[in-house]
Amino acid sequence: MKNPSVIVITGASSGLGEGLAVAYAAPGRTLLLTGRNEQRLQQVVSACEAKGATVVPALVDVSDREAMDRMLTDFDRENPIDLLIANAGIGHGTGKYLMERPEQTYELSMINVIGVSNTVMPIINRMAARGRGQIALMASVAGFAAVTQSPSYAATKAYVKHWGEALFGRLKPFGVEVTTICPGYVKSAMTDANRFKMPFLMETDRAIDIMVRGLEAGEARVAFPWQVTWSVGLLSVLPSFIATRLNSLKRQPKLPPID
Repeated sequence: MKNPSVIVITGASSGLGEGLAVAYAAPGRTLLLTGRNEQRLQQVVSACEAKGATVVPALVDVSDREAMDRMLTDFDRENPIDLLIANAGIGHGTGKYLMERPEQTYELSMINVIGVSNTVMPIINRMAARGRGQIALMASVAGFAAVTQSPSYAATKAYVKHWGEALFGRLKPFGVEVTTICPGYVKSAMTDANRFKMPFLMETDRAIDIMVRGLEAGEARVAFPWQVTWSVGLLSVLPSFIATRLNSLKRQPKLPPID
């Protein structure tokens, strides 16, 4: 969508959410920015206001369905949303252990899956009734194929990717655009914590520019960088006996402590 006036971005207190908020901040625009860290969120709010935007901050957990429904519905009544970016997400990685721990898998599911649904569902019918609007869902190239380094994270992003692409066809007849964003490795606090090689690691500003241009063009999918997208895309269409062999762990991780 070109020149949206009212924009909602979840997970705006850091990373890609922060970058998108600052990129969209401009005179005449109203931004509803959500996050869980008050201090970091306020810093982003100040940066956006310095660029002339009207900013409404909201400290809210996207996994809280009732709070999200109430906040988004009330805001949309007063400020019909043009662009909704369901960006809030987390990643833990597996570190030295076999896979994500149970509590991490639970949190990944609540934020990356339930949180995205809680962000999108309150606004779908309202946009469809107006016959306009755009919804963007932050997936990942990890959602293209089963990634053994972080199985639970990859599974949550696969859900977001498939749900977003299904919503594209479902909502198109009602005039609502849906864009699924699938970035590769982008420099952020999340990737700074990784202790493994991240091929084609991209600077945040470059990633934000690609996403904004893709959203303006109304693309159904914005996936980058192409080298990673093609690689995981190929892995996803290979026969299973080949894909699983290529994707199997070459180094045996440490098993977690057993009580």
